Order: sequence, then structure tokens, then C-alpha cells
Amino acid sequence: MLFSVLLPTRDRLGLLRYAVESVRRQDDPDWEIVVSDNDSAEDVAGYVAGLADLRIRYVRTDGFVPVTDNWNNAIAHSSGEYLLMLGDDDALLPGYLSRMRALIERFSNPDAIYTGALLYAYPGVLPEVPEGYLQPNLHAPFFVGRDEPFMLARAEARALVQGAMDFRVLYDFGMQYVLISRRTIDWLAGDGEFYRSTYPDYYGMNLLFARAERIAVDPTPQVVIGITRSSFGFLHFTGRDADARAFLNSEQVEPEIQESLAGVVLPGSDLNTRWLYAMQSLHRHLGSPPDLRPSYARYRRLQAIHCERAYHLYGTINRDELRCAQAGLRPPERLAALLLAPALARVLGALAPGRRRSIGAVFDRVVGQHGRVRHPQREIGRYSDVLAVLDRYEQREGRAAVG
Repeated sequence: MLFSVLLPTRDRLGLLRYAVESVRRQDDPDWEIVVSDNDSAEDVAGYVAGLADLRIRYVRTDGFVPVTDNWNNAIAHSSGEYLLMLGDDDALLPGYLSRMRALIERFSNPDAIYTGALLYAYPGVLPEVPEGYLQPNLHAPFFVGRDEPFMLARAEARALVQGAMDFRVLYDFGMQYVLISRRTIDWLAGDGEFYRSTYPDYYGMNLLFARAERIAVDPTPQVVIGITRSSFGFLHFTGRDADARAFLNSEQVEPEIQESLAGVVLPGSDLNTRWLYAMQSLHRHLGSPPDLRPSYARYRRLQAIHCERAYHLYGTINRDELRCAQAGLRPPERLAALLLAPALARVLGALAPGRRRSIGAVFDRVVGQHGRVRHPQREIGRYSDVLAVLDRYEQREGRAAVG
């Protein structure tokens, strides 16, 4: 059985080398890497050719295409029975492929295997932890109290998609967390491509959880998710939405999706709007089931809250944009915004920036856009790059066996 590791990339050759090396270090030799180069200026082709490994395939787009197109391009050039979409700033932990092979046999060829992960922030990326850190990322509810691999109940998987439709991240949507069988990808793609919308991971992961019959879960970390200055997540969470859109080349939205959301889209968080596009596309692809449709009311509230904060605290939007967002609220919500938001902004504005961020984080938890996150002990300042993380795991004895 052949595994395909898909590596879309664009001008991040230094990071790509680490991702490729993490696959080459695997103790299971039956793999291929598909490097799908999205019109890089760097010599990615020369790097791949220099590896002289026939298992590593290089393909290049004709121009700079949206991230969704590049991901589908990687799938189209792969030949494995199970596929993993790996970011070029991510890595496989030692033993990943041999463990996946054992789980595939144990669970009789499941549609997909969803795993735990480690988050690795490079030094110098996050101002609050400038030394960088490594920590487990196991906040999905189905990980709680679990130590051994298991099959996820269909009802639980569907409930998580309902959460996504309500603009709640109850589990991670990153495709690095899931190994998917080719038959499942072909089935879910139908008469089109597997990945759709401007946020292909939001769409693809929730499509999988909505329709797949048999998803196995491994609650132990098996991949490393890199946090770098050039990652989409870093750009978004540091308020650089324009740079984040440029990174994904995601300006273009399907005309039918835009038309179906006429009068719904409001100023505010670009992430929320792109999330809305992804969920609307998924809702239509699933046949418009009434229990799996995006919550327009909650989207409007989230956009209004975002605009209140942006206008009163940071001055990053104008009054017309604020009024447009407020217009989407129900009358009681609009009245509360008009009366309470300015007063709250004056109070928060008098606080130090660090204290203001702490209160903002509490408020975000109250709003409930992210699930309850457990904060395990971080290792701070110990690793210079992701290869140092892999070296540590290679030296560690007794990685969990699959019986």
C-alpha cells in the first residue's frame, strides 16, 4: 500500500526542506511525495531534482493559482491509496507511516484517520513567546479521556460539523490532522474537485466529517504543525487580513455562492466571511440539509462584534462600516451595541495593551467561537527548528505501539 504525502508550496524552500526530510526519515518506505509548486520564484525544481529520489515528484502550476487549485493539483498528480495534505512548514513525526499502516489494518481500511498533533512555534514568531514553543494540540472533544485509537461515532462527527456551521471551531480543520483514503476522496469529490471554496480546509475537513462512514481517531500526536511568520494563521491573527488573502490568492469566490449570500455578507472579520463562503458551499454540495446550514444570524453577530471592537478600540474601520454591520443585528442586539459598546470601549481603552488583550481573550471564550482549549505544559525555547523536534522524537524510546 502506497502513501501519498502532498506538499503544496510557494517560495518557502527553507521550510519545505524540513517537511520533505520528515517524510524521508520514515521507517516505512512505501511513500511518494508530490511537491506542487505554486509558481515559486525560488528553485524548488532544482531542489527536488537534487534529491535524486524517484519517490519525490515535482509539478508546477502555469501561474500563481488560488491555494484551493494547488491542493487539487497535488491530488491529481498523486497515486497512493491513502493521502495526507501536509503544509510546507509542517512535518511528520518519526513512525507516522508505519503507525498509520497498522491502524489501517486494525480498523479494516477506514475512510480516514484523524490524529493528534504538536504545535511548534519557531523562535521569534510570537511576541508573547519570543523563544518559541512546542506543545500538544489535543483540544477536540473526542480526544478527552482517550489514550487508545478508536472509531468516531457518526453522530459525534456530524455534531462537530454543525458546530462549524455555527462558526465554532470544536475540532481542528487543518488537513494535516487527517489521512484520507483515495476512494473516499473520489467519492466525496463527486463530479468535481475534492477541495472547494476559498478556505479548502474548512470545506474539506467538514465535508469529510459530514459524510464519511468510518473515521478512526488516534489521540497521540503524529504530526508537527509549524507556526511561522509566513503562515496564514500568523498573518490572520496578527491582523494582516490583506496579506493573508494574498497568501492564499483567495479573492475570487464562486459566483453562485456570492449570489446565494446576497444581503448576508457584512463588513468585519475576513476570516468569518471566508468561513461563511466555505460553509455555504458545503451546505449546497451536501444537498442543502436543514440541520447543516450556516447560521447567518450568528455570522452577523460576530461581524458586528468585530466591527464594534475595530471602530471603538483600534480605529481600523470607519463609521459607515460599523453602521452596516450593526444593521444586520436584531433590534435588541442593535440597541445593546449602540448603548453599551462605546462605554465598554472607553473602559478598555484606558487599560494597558496587555491587560486589554487578556480581557479580549476572555470575551472571545464567552462568544464561543473556539471550543474549550486545554493548555498543556509548553516546552519553551528548546528547539531551533522543526528538525530539532524530530531529532528529539527519534531519540525517544518506546513510541506507542498499535496492537
